This record gives sequence, C-alpha cells and structure tokens, in this order.
Amino acid sequence: MAKQTVLTCIKGASAGREVLLGFASARDLYASSFADVLDEATGRGYQRRFSPQHSLDFRRYIQKPGSATIPLTFNLRPRDDAAWRLEEVGRGMARLLMVPGIRVLSQVDCQHRLGYLTDQDIELPFMCFIGLTEREETAIFDVINGKAKGLSKSLLDYHEAKLSENLSAERPELFVALFLNSEPTSPWCQRLDIGGEATSGLERRASLRTMQKAAKQFVKRVRAHYPISAEDAALAVRNFWIAVVQLLPLCFSKPRSYLITKGIGVYALMEIAADLLLEHPLSTVPQTSYFASLLGDFAVDFDWSNNGPLRGLGGQGGVKEALCIIRDARRRARLKVANG
Repeated sequence: MAKQTVLTCIKGASAGREVLLGFASARDLYASSFADVLDEATGRGYQRRFSPQHSLDFRRYIQKPGSATIPLTFNLRPRDDAAWRLEEVGRGMARLLMVPGIRVLSQVDCQHRLGYLTDQDIELPFMCFIGLTEREETAIFDVINGKAKGLSKSLLDYHEAKLSENLSAERPELFVALFLNSEPTSPWCQRLDIGGEATSGLERRASLRTMQKAAKQFVKRVRAHYPISAEDAALAVRNFWIAVVQLLPLCFSKPRSYLITKGIGVYALMEIAADLLLEHPLSTVPQTSYFASLLGDFAVDFDWSNNGPLRGLGGQGGVKEALCIIRDARRRARLKVANG
C-alpha cells in the first residue's frame, strides 16, 4: 500500500479564513491537485480553460537561476471519503495527510503555474484554504483574478450569475444572455463562449459578455417605455432570434462568412429587436411570427456577409453606423412596399 503524502505546514489565517502555509515540490503539488475548469455543457466548475502557452512560459521561467513566485493558492474542499486530514502538531504547526492517487487540492490560483511542472522537483511556496465550498472558492477566485490580464470577462460574468441570489433583478441583461445560452429552444443554446471548456460540435459565435452588453441596451430602451420583466425580455429576445434564424439560416450557420453572430451583428440586431418590440401594439411578449413578418420585409435582402455594407465596422461608433445602415434598409423596404 502506497504511503500517504504528508506536507508539514504552518496553520494560521488569511483575514477570516483558516489557511495552511508551506513548501513542497512542484511534482508533489501537481500530483495532489486539480483545476476545476468550467464545463459549459453541465455548468460545473469555474476555472478558465487551460492555456498551454501560459503554462509553458512559466515552466521556462521558473527553471532559470534567480527565479521566484508568489505562493500557489489551493483549497481543501470538504469530502466524505477521508482522502485528506489534518493533524495538529503544536506551536501553530500542522501536518496535511493525503491519500495517494487522489487529487484533493483544488487549484484556486496556480493552474497555469503548475500545468507543465509534473516532472519538476523545484520547491514552491503554497497557501491552502481549509474547507471552502465550491461557491466560496469561486468567489475568492474572482477577487484574486478579477483584474487579471487575459481572463475572460464572460467567465467572470458567469461566476457572478452563479453567485447571485436574484439575478433577474440584479443583472437583467446577464439573465437574458444566460437564458439564450441555456434555453433549449434558443438558437444560441450552448453557442455563447463563456470561457470554460467549449461544448464539442458547436462553432463559437459571440461571447457571453457581448450578448449581455447587447441585452443591457435592449432592456434599457424597452424599459424607458414600459416596465418589462427580465423574464419577458428574455422570451422576447429568444423569439426574435428564432425569427432571425428562420429567415437567415445560412447567415447564422456560417459565422465565418456572415456578421449576424459576430459582435457588430449582435449589437445592431438587438437594437432592431428593441425597435420591433416597441412597435408591438400589445404589452405582451411578441411571438416569433411577429418578428419574422417584420424582419422579412428587409432582412432577407440585406447583405450580411463579410463583404457587405457592414464590412470593417467595429467599436461603439461602428455599431451606431451599422444600425443606421440596417434601419435605412428597413425604411427603404417599407417605402417600396407602400408604393407598390
């Protein structure tokens, strides 16, 4: 039977949380830990997807003379299988005993530093929280990495949604975006890039952050006229995008060739969705047929390709210009119909 892995640590506190401080080889820390990467299909986990280049850069650096790093941060999550236990040894010291072959240390902030150090005996400092739940661990991860360069803002948005007690009231735009990504009847279901492990078999189009920013403007404009709930706003936006896909299936299915699922297209079309909703005569959620009938007057004849009138537009100014172009196309189509 293999011996237990034993780490001798100082036991203390980080503000109001119990922690262990210690030193161990990169090899042992790697073998005893895991990164809880977000699985977008199931919603489990919270970490960003692994970056081989980031990890390789650290491996090269840490082997150089004079290199150093701040403590790697872990958490010992509560478990029912006795895979880890602490022994107090006096004078503020403790021993962490871990069953070999079971990864019990969750990598709160060290995924990329440890990623390619599986074969290294370099001694590294570490700090380990004791007994944080996954929810508490996620909140601390956001505090540590909220300003980190390269960390997906969509991933932080997703964490905020998971931690929120009343998302529809606190962040209606995020509620709408997540509804589009999770609702099976939505054309965007599992197609927004959140920042975790991508769902297999589906091409990415826009990010969660892009959709929630577009939804924020949609909700703001509609609520300036009547108090639509986040739930009804989500249903209206879903019905709108179903209509878009019904009329423009090729444009939606070929994101590399057409712009409706890229940032400029998402922002502009969500403004058009607000236009159409505000023209609806009743204070109820319009059905897909309503949006399809109005979109059908102009959208099918508009050139949504990369080489069309929206080519090269970007940024806030680009969105405004794109919206003017699309609204003008709709106005001309309506005049044409009116004049026979």
